[in-house]
Amino acid sequence: MRRVCVFRRFVMALLVAVAMAPFLTTAQVAGNPAPRTNAFNDPFVQVTSAIPACPVPEGPLYTEAEVRELAHVRSQHGGSCHRVGRCRLPNSYLYDAEIIPRVQRYIQQDGRFDDTSVWVLGERRLVTLMGCVQSQAQAEALEKAVWLVDDVMGVINLLQVGVERDGVRYPVRSVP
Repeated sequence: MRRVCVFRRFVMALLVAVAMAPFLTTAQVAGNPAPRTNAFNDPFVQVTSAIPACPVPEGPLYTEAEVRELAHVRSQHGGSCHRVGRCRLPNSYLYDAEIIPRVQRYIQQDGRFDDTSVWVLGERRLVTLMGCVQSQAQAEALEKAVWLVDDVMGVINLLQVGVERDGVRYPVRSVP
């Protein structure tokens, strides 16, 4: 009797899966992308906005499948910092919510970068700079300035001179 119940459940689950398959493939074929969110709550903010035509970065958005893939890697990377003694907190991602507002404040108070459009992303004590600046020297100065913020372990400079979309080195937000 028990085998019959298990078999019936299996058959019902199989029938439901077969019945739902056309809807799932239709959604994928129709070009409906999977919803993307900032599932890891990586801090991402615009710190300056003087160049209105600057391509807007997409930000840290992940599909549910990408979140599942990255969760283990992020836990390993985040915890290794503490294990080897480079971090006082148990996970390097815990610093980001604190670092990015300080980076934002530092850039805005500095004054040298008021004529830029810059976004910053924090991930594992690494600060990524995206956006537009007036010159390569200004991009380098901004990178050096961010290095001075306490707890920053690295700076990834993806800034560009001008507003040309062809030369953008970061994912650009799509226009709805």
